[in-house]
Amino acid sequence: MLKRSTILLVLPFFFFGCNQKSDKVTHKHTNALINETSPYLLQHAHNPVNWEAWSPEVLERAQKEDKPLLISIGYAACHWCHVMEKECFEDEEVAQLMNENFISIKIDREERPDVDQIYMDAIQMMSGNGGWPLNIVALPDGRPFWGATYVPKDNWVKSLQQLTELYKNDKARVTQYAADLANGIHAINLVENAENSDLYSLDQLDAAVTNWSQYFDSFLGGYKRAPKFMMPNNWDFLLHYATANNKPELMEQVNTTLRRMAYGGVYDHVGGGFSRYAVDSTWHVPHFEKMLYDNGQLASLYAKAYAVTKNEMYKEVVDETIGFVQEELWDENGGFYSSLDADSLNEEGELEEGAYYVWTKEELTQLLGGDYSIFEAYYNINSYGLWEEGNYVLIKDKSDAEIAEKFNISVSELKNKMENALGVLKTERAKRDKPRLDDKILTSWNGLMLKGLVDAYRYLGNDAYLEMALKNAKFIETEMMKDDHSLFRNHKEGKSSINGFLEDYASVIEAYLDLYEVTFDEKWLNHSKKLLDYTKIHFMDKESGMFFFTSDEDHSLIRRSIETNDNVISASNSIMAKNLLKFHKLYPEEGYGDIAKQMVLNVQKDFDTSAQGFSNWLHVVLYENQNFYEIALVGDNYKKLGKQVAGNYLPNSILVGSKAEGNLELLENRHVDGQTLAYVCIEGTCKLPVTTSAEVLQQIQSFR
Repeated sequence: MLKRSTILLVLPFFFFGCNQKSDKVTHKHTNALINETSPYLLQHAHNPVNWEAWSPEVLERAQKEDKPLLISIGYAACHWCHVMEKECFEDEEVAQLMNENFISIKIDREERPDVDQIYMDAIQMMSGNGGWPLNIVALPDGRPFWGATYVPKDNWVKSLQQLTELYKNDKARVTQYAADLANGIHAINLVENAENSDLYSLDQLDAAVTNWSQYFDSFLGGYKRAPKFMMPNNWDFLLHYATANNKPELMEQVNTTLRRMAYGGVYDHVGGGFSRYAVDSTWHVPHFEKMLYDNGQLASLYAKAYAVTKNEMYKEVVDETIGFVQEELWDENGGFYSSLDADSLNEEGELEEGAYYVWTKEELTQLLGGDYSIFEAYYNINSYGLWEEGNYVLIKDKSDAEIAEKFNISVSELKNKMENALGVLKTERAKRDKPRLDDKILTSWNGLMLKGLVDAYRYLGNDAYLEMALKNAKFIETEMMKDDHSLFRNHKEGKSSINGFLEDYASVIEAYLDLYEVTFDEKWLNHSKKLLDYTKIHFMDKESGMFFFTSDEDHSLIRRSIETNDNVISASNSIMAKNLLKFHKLYPEEGYGDIAKQMVLNVQKDFDTSAQGFSNWLHVVLYENQNFYEIALVGDNYKKLGKQVAGNYLPNSILVGSKAEGNLELLENRHVDGQTLAYVCIEGTCKLPVTTSAEVLQQIQSFR
């Protein structure tokens, strides 16, 4: 029924053609990847290809030997990466061709997003498309001249043969093409310092959102397209915008999207958590890999939506998603693993996408007995829920009340029956071979999950989530942060090796600042500020006012990238802009606000036509155009009062607190013996102190 097609992307004048699979060989080889920690690289450590990990030394050797680089980029949960490995990289004939003519480099895109960004831009310039596995052939200095995603064996062999001949016999042509392409790769990433501009206005924002809304799927949620990605930052901004500007029609779109995603097969009804995306337009059939970054962001989004709506389904999604992460991705040291693979072993012992998750009607009938008929209606074990080859992916399309009425039972009885049924299925599913685990720990993704836990604690009030958050925050502090407040990117089995990128700093700065707001422990605020100041020194581009993706302490690539577009994860620069604006409220003399404003000015020209691609930036537009509240709590019961205030959805605010006078300017001269007082301020100008969270909310309303 719904199968994703094989995609072949190549440079037009290097297109060659057909499809043939090779026989799998036994693992009798070992290459340099055996010394790596990335599960994806280790998967290729016994290929007959002489793979190397990316390093300056390997590029130097390629230049000495005058061999082109063959750079293959993927990740552990990537289905087509596994397919291409089996067909090509495990084949000795293919390996001999690669070993004789190329320096072959394997890259885990999750460990080295800096390299992946550059070559993804390259292939999109060459072919108009992109994806993984991403295969690039480049000059020995790293400038690319050919690219493809998944390539079957015959096409791969013919391509490499002709590329080898071309490099040997017409190097001037190849070099010129690579030089032109490198210039284009630089040009598309330039960000100019926008001077003498006015900041984006609310009227402009209204028009941009109106233009954006024409793409909404008002019935099924998300956008009118397939595949459907969850895009948490889109709905997070629209939740903020709808509540701040009284836009009920947009709030309805947010609710429709969150409901339909939670109803869909993209959500794991048996074990909790979300898959990466749905291949169809109904959220039904997922690409079954489950990523930490999706689930961290979605836990945060659903927690905020619960704070606004008090919709119990949103709370259940948060609880079940965190339950999945804790059960499957939680390391006892406090870090979170990266992902579960899309593929798992089927009954025949072969890797198959989704084998762990799908059900046949016969299985369900046998397992559920008398409750099967209700389960069948509830999760559409019918033509709507059918995937392919007799396998069903569970999907809801009716409310509990509708199903309960159909079967003449109460909603509570229905929920009990479904909970029991899902428990049966979870026990049965545990007998299957589980998807492979990518057990590397990435700093930025842990930052996103940490924020998800903090938001879940903040809005749901579950103390267990704060305990998890504190353990994870401590792990990042002790294992990923150096004494100078520089960060590592990755960690596995006690080893951290790669320097952090801007996204690592941005996400941890944001998460630590959020953690301070729910604990008032100044350690997290201080760490957050020191990380922020480190990025100013080592990542900032003085010419554009933006931040580079890589530190000035890292080896240079063919481009030092500046990331601005919000995708399934928000751009590192947009997270930094939000961080800077909030730190400006706490430290107004340090110039953070000016940096944040300039960053928005530099990218706002794209907001009119591409608001969805800059949705995280748009929070800053609201921060700057509407009141932003500093809420200071001082007194013996400051933590209790802080928890009451924090449980309200107040995106345009920052919360500080101390028992007596704290180290922040906002906390100076606020203490009164025997009282716990709340001060609602804008840019340090405060209303008279109050003593309850209700009065805080009243003052915020009166400021408007």
